[in-house]
Amino acid sequence: MDPSRCSCSARALLNRALLLAVAALALRLLYGAFLAVSAGANAWSLYPATAVAATAARRTADVPSPEAWRTRQWRRAVEYHAALLADHLAQGILAPASRAVCLGGAQEALAMRELGVAAAVAVHKKRSPPLVVAGHDTRLPFNTNSVDFVFAGRALDTAKRPADLATEAARILKPQAHLVLLTSSATDAYSLRSLQALLPALRLLRSRQINAQDDASTLRELVFQKITSSSTGGTAGNNNCSIGDHKLQLLKHAEPLIQEEPLKPWITLKRNINNIRYLPALADISFKRRYVYIDVGARSYGSSIGSWFRKHYPKQNHTFQVYAIEADPAFHSEYAAKKGVTLLPYAAWVKNDTLKFEINGDPGKEEEAKANGRGMGRIRPAAGNRMSGEVRSVPAFDFAEWLKQTVTEQDYVVMKMDVEGTEFDLIPRLFDTGAICLVDELFLECHYNRWQKCCPGERSPKYENTYEECLDLFSSLRESGVLVHQWW
Repeated sequence: MDPSRCSCSARALLNRALLLAVAALALRLLYGAFLAVSAGANAWSLYPATAVAATAARRTADVPSPEAWRTRQWRRAVEYHAALLADHLAQGILAPASRAVCLGGAQEALAMRELGVAAAVAVHKKRSPPLVVAGHDTRLPFNTNSVDFVFAGRALDTAKRPADLATEAARILKPQAHLVLLTSSATDAYSLRSLQALLPALRLLRSRQINAQDDASTLRELVFQKITSSSTGGTAGNNNCSIGDHKLQLLKHAEPLIQEEPLKPWITLKRNINNIRYLPALADISFKRRYVYIDVGARSYGSSIGSWFRKHYPKQNHTFQVYAIEADPAFHSEYAAKKGVTLLPYAAWVKNDTLKFEINGDPGKEEEAKANGRGMGRIRPAAGNRMSGEVRSVPAFDFAEWLKQTVTEQDYVVMKMDVEGTEFDLIPRLFDTGAICLVDELFLECHYNRWQKCCPGERSPKYENTYEECLDLFSSLRESGVLVHQWW
């Protein structure tokens, strides 16, 4: 064979291979340019690689993904969410050009991409390109006012701290942008109002019932729109608060007030406590930032915090922060070793002041009261009367103002009040300042000139108020929307 002919043939093959390589490179560059143009304004500045991958070609779900993304169950979830989101796409709430974030899962992001929303991404603790970016409930990886649409799915139902996730979702939304969420809660007015309180910068546009993915249960779909970039505030600073229909509706299911004065209050309480309809038994309390129990006039730890609240109050698996307000120093030392309890060693009052308490308690128990402090009672004598026992000065604080500085409408607040007659001063003060709006459930012991155990036929001179006045106090609280229970 002629060597020159072999050399020419080899060069021809090499030239052909080079030409094919150049052509392939040119096609790849042209395709890359096409992707960049088609992504356009949809590209996330934070995740440009994800945005480039998110093209209209993804409508076929041809996305590099873990094997779990290709299972039949996964596909059913994608199709379910695509059907939901298609409605929002048709109404213009969601658009192909939207910068969209999904808080519930990668299935939701893929559903959006198949609908043509090229820049949709999901958020999870672990990054999984191209659908999932890394983030956390307390800090979503997007700039403030940078997102056109947030689909929360059922993320708030499953979040350990739904209030934080709600705050983050509102933060990243642009003004006038939309948040859509699904929930198995918010079926009652109280739960819905609690959820709305977590989103003060958003307004609820509509709510509807939909079938869950399993078709065996129903969910509530809520659509919100951001109206401002900052909170509109709550009732904490408003002196003329409105309790709201969400609390008034609860009162329809509350136990009736005891209309006739009981001859033996402790026996009546023991019977009545079985009839009490606790708020967590009437509504879902999941959509709250914190859970707080305030014992005003706590006395010893075991008198109500340890013996009743921690053992018997239905908490729906939530952990409560406990405040014990007790002026009597005889009880202070035992609180030092109690975890989760904050002691306020003062008397609850209508202003910051120094008050005088009498130590003696019920007739016949003066010596016992002096020994253990349990008789520390009235703040001041009734008009025209003098305190008959030992007097002690104690510091007092403006309880209503403290309450407004300590909790918000986003918190769940349970209160027990046993303040030896000063409830007739404290309750009006709570209304005047608007702090009453912050109390979700109240257990109130109202003090009146009840019959004495020691002296049949005689009423105690310790308090001036009558049982009828106590009943009026309870009635006024309920008429104003406060879920209050009679306590002894």
